[in-house]
Amino acid sequence: MTMRPALLGIRHLALTVSNLEAAERFWVDLMGYMVEWRPDADNVYLRAGSDNLALHRGVYRAPVDESGQLDHVGLAVPKPEDVDAWAAFLTTHGVTLRTQPRTHRDGSRSLYCYGPEDILIQIIYHEPIAR
Repeated sequence: MTMRPALLGIRHLALTVSNLEAAERFWVDLMGYMVEWRPDADNVYLRAGSDNLALHRGVYRAPVDESGQLDHVGLAVPKPEDVDAWAAFLTTHGVTLRTQPRTHRDGSRSLYCYGPEDILIQIIYHEPIAR
């Protein structure tokens, strides 16, 4: 039997956005990502921690629809109280929260907010991935 190769997890996400400049400002100025590479005027690659986020200018499609397209992007934080700190920070910067911070049955804590072009973003503390 062949052994399963190792995985590090989801470390790269690519999003198509109609307003690349606004999306870049959101991810860099608010969320703390850094520009890693800008191959041309229609593409930018960002990084934060071990994540790589590609933004590609293109035709906007709703981030969620009946077909099961992307539901949300989850960003992990190291402590439960960081979720509340993000809620305050995002609200202060005019970002709409879909949900207020709440603790779930498994002890995780999260909130949902809207990012560029209404993509749903979850800020989550979940102990197994916070280690």
